[in-house]
Amino acid sequence: MTPQIRALLVHLLTATGAVFAMLAMLAAIDREWELMFLWLVVAFAVDGIDGPMARKYHVQKYAPEFDGVLLDLIIDYLTYVFIPAFALFSSDLLPGWTGWVAIIVITYASAMYFADTRMKTTDNSFSGFPGCWNMMVIVMFAIKPSFWIILALVVILSVAMFLPLKFVHPVRTQRWRWLTLPMALAWTFFAGWAAWVHFDPQSWAHWGLVVTSVYLVFAGIAQQLIPERAARND
Repeated sequence: MTPQIRALLVHLLTATGAVFAMLAMLAAIDREWELMFLWLVVAFAVDGIDGPMARKYHVQKYAPEFDGVLLDLIIDYLTYVFIPAFALFSSDLLPGWTGWVAIIVITYASAMYFADTRMKTTDNSFSGFPGCWNMMVIVMFAIKPSFWIILALVVILSVAMFLPLKFVHPVRTQRWRWLTLPMALAWTFFAGWAAWVHFDPQSWAHWGLVVTSVYLVFAGIAQQLIPERAARND
């Protein structure tokens, strides 16, 4: 297999995320939330592996006719932002005006963030909350907190997109990757498990989702607070 074909296959793999996004959207329209999240988890898994493959097979060199970064951003906006926001709005978690506030704030702030050329830091982390609303929304479906808590989280995370706070990339941020990558894999497992059991409140998947989500949200901020020198042995 030539390098050109391998690089093209990586682009084709990335593009499958658009198909999974459509399947998730169709499930969301029918209010089949568990199926919707299962498709989003599949899309999340594809997004986790296509980046390393793109770098390994040098897609920019061997398949430059397709912009992999742009393709990835389009699919990420659908699966990380648009569909989760729709689910939050259409569910019973946010009644009345609160649903409108959430869907407008999430989609508007995320559109600006995805177009921000400063979204990546020098260590390949994200500068500001990276718009991973799929992760936030599935946790909300699992634990079903008060709508005031959900609305507060929407506002706080939207503001955090544009603050000088670091959020780790599970694959590309090297510092603590020995822990971050397993946490991201565990989150994917727990998310799929929670959806599979129809968000059963007795399921241990909920605790797994909360623990892994808390780590992924605060690991980058912890790295900012802990000097790199103190972590050279990690």
